[in-house]
Amino acid sequence: MNTADLGLPVAVPSTALFTDQYELTMLQAALRSGTADRRSVFEVFTRRLPEGRRYGVVAGTGRVLDAVENFRFDETILGFLRERGILDEPTLQWLTDFRFRGDIWGYPEGEVYFPGSPILRVEGTFAEAVLLETVILSILNHDSAVAAAASRMSVAAGERPLMEMGARRTHELAAVAASRAAYVGGFHATSDLAAGFRYNIPTVGTSAHAFTLLHDTERDAFTAQVDTLGSGTTLLVDTFDVTEAVRAAVEVAGPGLGAVRIDSGDLLLIAHRVRQQLDELGAEKTKIVVTSDLDEYAIASLAAAPVDAYGVGTQLVTGSGHPTCSMVYKLVARADSNEPGAPLRPVAKKSMGAKTSMGGRKWAARRLDEDSVASAEVVGTGPVPAELEDQQLQIPLVSAGMVVAREPLDAARDRHIAARAGLPLSATQLSRGEAVIPTEYTTEYV
Repeated sequence: MNTADLGLPVAVPSTALFTDQYELTMLQAALRSGTADRRSVFEVFTRRLPEGRRYGVVAGTGRVLDAVENFRFDETILGFLRERGILDEPTLQWLTDFRFRGDIWGYPEGEVYFPGSPILRVEGTFAEAVLLETVILSILNHDSAVAAAASRMSVAAGERPLMEMGARRTHELAAVAASRAAYVGGFHATSDLAAGFRYNIPTVGTSAHAFTLLHDTERDAFTAQVDTLGSGTTLLVDTFDVTEAVRAAVEVAGPGLGAVRIDSGDLLLIAHRVRQQLDELGAEKTKIVVTSDLDEYAIASLAAAPVDAYGVGTQLVTGSGHPTCSMVYKLVARADSNEPGAPLRPVAKKSMGAKTSMGGRKWAARRLDEDSVASAEVVGTGPVPAELEDQQLQIPLVSAGMVVAREPLDAARDRHIAARAGLPLSATQLSRGEAVIPTEYTTEYV
C-alpha cells in the first residue's frame, strides 16, 4: 500500500480556515462590487533565495493539492464566521457550495527554483483564487525551506544515509510535513511514525538514554534491547563511558551488532576511536551512527570520519537557519470584465525597494548549455521561444478543479536528485554565494 496515493485527510475536517481574514473580506467586497467573477491569475514566487543559498527546492506540492481538495466551508465553519460577524449573509451563502474549479500549474515537486521562478500559477475567478493564498503559502514556504536544508545535508552526506529525527523540535503537524519535505530533499528515513503512516516513508528508531538509565547497569539495558530487537539493533553508547559501552555492546550482541549510536562529544574524534575499537573486537561490520544537533556544516566536517549514517533533528525542521522561503502569492493578471473570454490585463504592484514584481501570466524554462547543464532560468510572458519549448518547467496540477498530477512521494524525491544533478557543480558548495544560475526575463503581452 502506498499511502501517498490515498488522499488521507489532514488533521482537521477542512482547510478553509487556514486563511487570513482579509481574504474573506476581500471576497465579500468583490462580490458586492461585481468583480468577484473576473478571471484572474495569481503566481507564487520568491524575490530572493535565503542568504547564502545557491538554489531552492520545491516541496509541499502534493500537500497543496490535498489542501485545495479539502478547502470546504461546512456548517460549523460557516457558523463560526456568522457568529463572529466576519461576513455578511450573501457571502456566507456563496461559500456554502464553494469548490475551487479553476486551474493550477506549477513546478513539479522536487524541482529546483530560483528568484522569480513562477513556482505555482493559480487561475480562476478572483473569488475562488484569492481564498487559497494563505494555505498555499504556508505549505510551500515551510516545506520548501525544510527540503532545501535537507538537500544541502544530503549533498554533505554523500552516499551515507540520513535519518530525520526532528519531531520533538517542532509542532506535531509541522513535524509530519517536515519529515515529508526532508524525504523529498534526500533523506532516507524518519523517526516520526505519523509521517511513516501517512506518506509511506521508512521509519527508524531503537532507544534513548532513558532506556539505559532505567536499568541497573548499561549491560542490562543492552541485553534487554538485544533480546527484544535482535543483535542487528543500534545501541546507544554515550550515556556514561563510550569505551566501556562499546565493549559491553559487542559482548552482549556479538560481532554481528548492527550499529552503535553516538549522540554527544567530539564526534570526529570519538568516531575514529569507536571504529578502531569495534574492529579490534571483531565487529568490523558494525556501523556507526552519529546524531547531536547536526547541520550540513557538521555533516561535511565528518566526511573523513568512519561514520555510516547521520540522524538530524532541530536544524533540519527549522530549515537550518532559514525556516521560510519568503514566497509570495501575487495577482499578476486579470480580465477587464466578467465575460469568460475577456482578455487578460497584466497587473503588478508598483513599489519602491525590493518588493517590485512583474505582471503578466508567466511561463518558465531552464536554458541548458552544450553539456546539458543548467545555465539560466528564463521567465517570460507571451510565446515561449522555440528553443525553450522542451525545457518548460510548469506542469498542470489541477484542471477545472480536478487534481491531475498526484504522484507517489518517491517520484518527487527522484526528481529532486535529477534536478540537482543538472545544476552547475558549484550549486553543491556549502560556502555562501548567489543563485547558481541567473534568472532572465522576457516579456511580451498577448
